Amino acid sequence: MRKGIQPQPGIMDIALYQGGASHLDGVRNVLKLSSNENPLGPSDATKEAAIRACHDLHRYPSTDHGPLRQAIADVWDVDPARVFCGVGSGEVLKLLSEAYAGPGDEVVFTEHGFSMYPIYAHACGATPVVVPENERVVDVDAILRACGPKTRLVFVANPANPTGTMIGQAEVARLADGLPPQALLVLDGAYAEFVDGFDAGKALVEARDNVVMSRTFSKIYGLGGMRVGWGYGPQAVIDVLNRIRGPFNLSAPALAAAEAAVRDTAHTQKCRIENAKWRDWLANALAELGVPSDTSTANFILARFADEAEANACDEHLRSAGIIVRKVAGYGLPHCLRMTVGDESACRRVAHAVAQFKGAA
Repeated sequence: MRKGIQPQPGIMDIALYQGGASHLDGVRNVLKLSSNENPLGPSDATKEAAIRACHDLHRYPSTDHGPLRQAIADVWDVDPARVFCGVGSGEVLKLLSEAYAGPGDEVVFTEHGFSMYPIYAHACGATPVVVPENERVVDVDAILRACGPKTRLVFVANPANPTGTMIGQAEVARLADGLPPQALLVLDGAYAEFVDGFDAGKALVEARDNVVMSRTFSKIYGLGGMRVGWGYGPQAVIDVLNRIRGPFNLSAPALAAAEAAVRDTAHTQKCRIENAKWRDWLANALAELGVPSDTSTANFILARFADEAEANACDEHLRSAGIIVRKVAGYGLPHCLRMTVGDESACRRVAHAVAQFKGAA
């Protein structure tokens, strides 16, 4: 590479994102619980819609995502004109960063927040500002203290990853009302559907002009391999995002699958109920073994160990048993392991392996 060819400032400060592992050398029957995937997968209607769409792969997909936006509007009671569809919720967050932050600006998020937030900030030349949490819960007062005239974006995952904790609507509203006038509050709702009756910030978006929410089809809808997400925000913000996104950013099978998935509310409810049942069972089983966790509102639990050494040793034991969970030292939680909630057999297998590790089996 020629000496004068250099990336924009901040790009080389980005640490590569590490996805959840899925293979163990020499091990068969691997149980992957490292990426918060839905063990029930997509509904039959969703799979059928994707297959039907494959008959027209020689055609370009929709550029306006109209049918999917209308389906989202019908199910979530939102204005379809204010819905933006992207390649996973990640593209929504990335484009918000590119559109509203740049050199000299600041992007604020909490210490255990999603690891892509600093990457989005660095990629557009902005400065990441990390704010402490209060016992693994978002601290609104700490965020407000960190905001100033350079703040352009504030990212808050609610429920949060990897902690599984969340804050109430009153606290989110207080945060939105306390932000500087030039700042947008971005509510990352990747796990919102796992909370029964939760609107993920819809009412706040509709009542204010400085709040945007994002959602994904990768979690409860079981479409991680399709890469579809959406955002909902003020019309002015949505208009900006549509100006800078690619015209064919979503494939026809992805659009068809997502539309069927969001309309299959019975499957979504089934996944929510099953997840809550086995999430609580696993959390209680581990607590009885001396491995506590905060009350999770997502599809994973954050298991806490005595220290980093014990967490690493438990991770090695689980791997030897063919179970892959997620180490979260990179999130500032070296003494923890994030465990996706699987189906009944998966949860019982995890509990048994941890019991063996603790010498209780």
